[in-house]
Amino acid sequence: MKNKVLLTSAVTGAGDTLEKNPHVPVTPKEIAESAIESAKAGATVAHVHARDPKTGGISHNIEHYREIVDRIRESETDVIINITSGGGGDFIPSLNTPAAGGDGTDIQTPSERHEPVGELLPEMCTLDCGSTNFGDMIYMSPTDWLRDQAKMIQENGVKPELECFDTGHVRFANQLVEEGLIDGDPMFQFCLGIPWGAAADVETILYMKNRIPKNAHWSAFGIGRMQMPIAAQAAMLGGNIRVGLEDNIYLSKGVVARNEQLVDKAVTILRGLDLEPMTPQEAREYLNLRNPREGRQS
Repeated sequence: MKNKVLLTSAVTGAGDTLEKNPHVPVTPKEIAESAIESAKAGATVAHVHARDPKTGGISHNIEHYREIVDRIRESETDVIINITSGGGGDFIPSLNTPAAGGDGTDIQTPSERHEPVGELLPEMCTLDCGSTNFGDMIYMSPTDWLRDQAKMIQENGVKPELECFDTGHVRFANQLVEEGLIDGDPMFQFCLGIPWGAAADVETILYMKNRIPKNAHWSAFGIGRMQMPIAAQAAMLGGNIRVGLEDNIYLSKGVVARNEQLVDKAVTILRGLDLEPMTPQEAREYLNLRNPREGRQS
């Protein structure tokens, strides 16, 4: 796909961003509509989390995911759906209850994390490839659990996007590939700038890029003000890119964004580099995606 870049819009995430940006989609209808508008602006892939419509916080409710996916699929706009399989991995340390965690701890089993993927069969899903200090929280994703999730994803015919928040995650993702738990050419996503994971800079991109299999595809994103600089750097280095309100809520300093505006800005950056975003159908061929609902290639 010479001069073509896969462009992902991560439309909402689960962070506490609603008070800072009223455009962050919350309800299944809002999330689906934002994914559709992102696709119209040029996004190839919509990366989806669900939120609780009442609280705005993370939701594990399969019906919330189902409504999001159904609305996107029933629209007239084509976009590849990429559902998170990160699920409940939030461990809040507590001196009073160190074994169980404190208030806000939210841990799901591998099968619970996989439920939206296994039930709704998107073309892609994320797979977080390790635990990490995530601000003052610990995101927990033990290796045996990840192997279980990788097996379930593989059995469902969904393409995993191997999310790496630190360099050790790249090593474990490679191990999953070596163990035969990842089919086809692997797809890596370098997640940069999250405290306290891998730094958002060119040196880190090159370090990770140089340690993945030769047949692997890769993408990178930075959070906050580093979103667009990392998008530009990743594209110049031959990678794919991700933008969206999950990772950054501002269009420019002090100006809150909508997802489609961030996508449009990323498209402008790509065109300045003589690149274009892939269409969803081009990306299906590029990644050799299957249609899990029909058991065949899209």
